Amino acid sequence: MGAVKTKRMPRAVREQQMLDAAVRIFGRRGYMAASMDEIAELAGVSKPLVYLYLNSKEDLFTACIRREAAALTDAVRTGVRPDLPADRQLWDGLQAFFAHTSEHPDAWSVLHLQARTHGERFAAEVASMREEIVAFVTRLIAVAARDAHGDPHLPEREVAGLAEALVGAAESLAAWANTTPGVTARQAAATLMNFAWSGLGALLDGQVWTPPTTSPTASPATSPGTEA
Repeated sequence: MGAVKTKRMPRAVREQQMLDAAVRIFGRRGYMAASMDEIAELAGVSKPLVYLYLNSKEDLFTACIRREAAALTDAVRTGVRPDLPADRQLWDGLQAFFAHTSEHPDAWSVLHLQARTHGERFAAEVASMREEIVAFVTRLIAVAARDAHGDPHLPEREVAGLAEALVGAAESLAAWANTTPGVTARQAAATLMNFAWSGLGALLDGQVWTPPTTSPTASPATSPGTEA
């Protein structure tokens, strides 16, 4: 009888195992400190096989960023029902965002910390993901404005700025929530909704804060033409 052949693992499955291991190591150790030896050991493969599949440490890190960015945006998109009111869509989207970042802290570390600090190539990958989420939030704000007033006269640039601010707040809050024991995804989402949506509601109702038109009055001084 011939020798029994061992069933080989499909390449796609093996590659995902490597990416799983790499995300864990990159997320916990950081890009510079992570070693290909450690990643290969955690994945249960040889280091040459990692290089064969993913070419280099830089390409492996890029593959991790792309996979985790796609997973996060898909989680947010899937968590939202477009037939619901804008505030409910934002609430569901925020809950999906915070739940995903909480359940995958190593992936969030890769996206939020590592990718942004180790070169333009990596930062550009994250920027693409962020643009998609900002576009989603921009649409929700525009829908909310339309639903509230029909013709709210909110400048496009202001809507874009509000979306950028909201996404930035969500990113910072996720980083804080992941390192603060006891903070749930629902609590984080509620915090941001109370902070952002309430403020947006006031804006849509015309309650706009206006900066002062003059600088604070300087200390009194001797009037011109007056002798001391």
